[in-house]
Amino acid sequence: QVQLVESGGGLVQAGGSLRLSCAASGSIFSINAMGWFRQAPGNTRELVARISSGGSTYYADSVKGRFTISRDNAKNTVYLQMNSLKPEDTADYYCNSASSYYRLGTSSSYWGQGTQVTVSS
Repeated sequence: QVQLVESGGGLVQAGGSLRLSCAASGSIFSINAMGWFRQAPGNTRELVARISSGGSTYYADSVKGRFTISRDNAKNTVYLQMNSLKPEDTADYYCNSASSYYRLGTSSSYWGQGTQVTVSS
């Protein structure tokens, strides 16, 4: 089992920045990939960014150039730096971990409890 605890959400004005953190504990040896998903009201959960144990990253087109995912393996923590935030970034953000890139977001992955991000116009 892996436990994920997110922090860093909040209310920010458009154009502002937030940094989300996700601390992992438990069977962390099984984690090879971590990612951030988000879900806005009435929408399905979508992948925002992901990072492999080796540092390879992927970003959704909607956040490319504005968001940066990173990880500190010594602290078992993954971060999402969000800059130039837009009202459409408003959502609940969820941390996710899995044993491989391809299992992120699946039933074979682990989820945090989520943190709310609200961007006002």
